[in-house]
Amino acid sequence: MTIENFDQMYVAELQELASAQRQLEEAHERMAQAARHPEVKALLSRHRDETKTQRERLETVLRAHRASPTAHTDQAMQALIGEADKMLDQLQGDALRDAGLVASAQKIAHYEIATFGTAAALAGQLRLPEEQRILHQCVEEERQADQALSRLAMVDLNPAAAVAG
Repeated sequence: MTIENFDQMYVAELQELASAQRQLEEAHERMAQAARHPEVKALLSRHRDETKTQRERLETVLRAHRASPTAHTDQAMQALIGEADKMLDQLQGDALRDAGLVASAQKIAHYEIATFGTAAALAGQLRLPEEQRILHQCVEEERQADQALSRLAMVDLNPAAAVAG
């Protein structure tokens, strides 16, 4: 697909984001099932639900632009999820696995913060304030998820994993 103008670039970004969210719904489910720490399970499950809501928001915006939500595949998200899966296969022991799950989830959240933020900036340039608000809401949800994961990692998971191995 050739992108010829700023509007098309914006829609392509939204399509990439929708793809990322679809991929993440499955990945968060796998990660939550692999977790042993109850709070890790709960955070990943809650984040899966937020991801679904974010995908639905994106699909609504894309439909308003008469664009297909499934037109693109986000390859960066594929790679991040692949790395998370590889890490899970390598980690031995519950404490280490939970710490690794959180580290992987944070890498993914940081990517989401960046991509939602970029899309919000594009929406602002296009003078689409409602879409910009929706995208900023997604950025904030990702920041809050990242902060919750950080607190859990620093206070509980990482110290436990460090002494376990």
